[in-house]
Amino acid sequence: MRPFVLNYVLPAESPAVTLPYTYDSALQLNVLPDGRPAIVDRDLILVTGTTTSTAGSKTHFDD
Repeated sequence: MRPFVLNYVLPAESPAVTLPYTYDSALQLNVLPDGRPAIVDRDLILVTGTTTSTAGSKTHFDD
């Protein structure tokens, strides 16, 4: 038997998300396809909400 609350807590399906940037481990930055840092595109930041990477959590133990 499935608890009633699980019908509302979990989304019916995960939305497909395609980010227009990738993480460059050499630069430790998210970069656009043309090589520019993703942070320079203000409209992109407003749409996606963030370009946070996991670099800090992998290099700092106090995060």
